[in-house]
Amino acid sequence: MATAKKTTKSIASAPVERAERPALAPAESAIFSMDGTKVGTIALPKELFGMPWRSDLVHQVALAMQANKRQNRAHTKDRSEVSGSGKRPWKQKGTGQARHSSRRSPLWRHGGVTFGPRNDRDYSEKINRKMRAGALASILSRKAKDGEIILVDKLSFAAPKTAEAKNALTALAKGAASAPLASKKRNAAIFALADYDANAIKSFRNINSIMTEEVRCINPVDILAHKYLVIENPETAFATLLSRVKSK
Repeated sequence: MATAKKTTKSIASAPVERAERPALAPAESAIFSMDGTKVGTIALPKELFGMPWRSDLVHQVALAMQANKRQNRAHTKDRSEVSGSGKRPWKQKGTGQARHSSRRSPLWRHGGVTFGPRNDRDYSEKINRKMRAGALASILSRKAKDGEIILVDKLSFAAPKTAEAKNALTALAKGAASAPLASKKRNAAIFALADYDANAIKSFRNINSIMTEEVRCINPVDILAHKYLVIENPETAFATLLSRVKSK
């Protein structure tokens, strides 16, 4: 008599929820000049650089911001929009051929497209102000923890000079002990300027690995896309960032 084989079922262990780790960012950071010399230190506000890492929130906000930038250009015409006559190609019966009601049918060449992409689709997503602020603070805190934030007292260019920008980049990389700032070929750093400075923007414009933006306009997606965040005039910049992060 054949005996039934016993099968053992492996019981998967329930997933363990991991608590978000605190950022543990340094309490203060050094301030450098354009030539890479340390000129002082500044305390890092806890509201900006001491928040826990929220990967779920950062992911949700980043995807929503990228969706809001999406341009819907793909568009096809259905049978009501393509050019052509609505007359039957041949009579309904007696020809021995299949019945067709119009040459604009999706079954015909140059006919309409069934279920094709349409440019009236809206991909935008709503982002709550507190979610955007929380994601920004979480990213800044993680950058500070990883040592990827560099503070500069002033970026001063008498005229747009790419050579001067490269020299400043090399000096900052050496002074802050952040070699990838000058050697990384793509997405090395984003420079957050205290105010609009045409000379500084034009000086860094020809360096492919560098992006410049006013500190009031920096967003989570741009910060995540670059390894380093270089902040000019930290006192003014921190005040601007705090006004964006704190609830009103």
